[in-house]
Amino acid sequence: MLIESIMTRSIVSAKPDDDLKSLKEVFERAGFHHLLVIEAGKLQGIISDRDLLRALSPFVATAAERPLDVATMRKKAHQIMTRAPVTVAPDTTVQTAIALLLEKKVTALPVVSSSGMLLGIVTWRDLLRACQTNQTL
Repeated sequence: MLIESIMTRSIVSAKPDDDLKSLKEVFERAGFHHLLVIEAGKLQGIISDRDLLRALSPFVATAAERPLDVATMRKKAHQIMTRAPVTVAPDTTVQTAIALLLEKKVTALPVVSSSGMLLGIVTWRDLLRACQTNQTL
């Protein structure tokens, strides 16, 4: 089974200069766990919801909020993203993608064409679902 048959093709992305406030809003609205950072049509990085949580002050929007806490919301995507993320091609096998997730200790793999065009994303959940529905992997 190939990645192209299980990847998510609808991509929600951010720009490198998007601030954390807007990224937080995207994560809250969309209900997913990874955001791809794109500039000039090319993948620049990936941000997980955990990356965002680590970058935010726990005091934002609380009674203990300080000006410094609010300032963290002005950080930019490029400051917290993982640069040069591990990627796969659409013709990568599910087995190879699983091995990459385990070896590289990541939870999502952007899917890119040979020309570098972003085509989609595959997460560990997609891979588990594929394993569950197709016992002949």
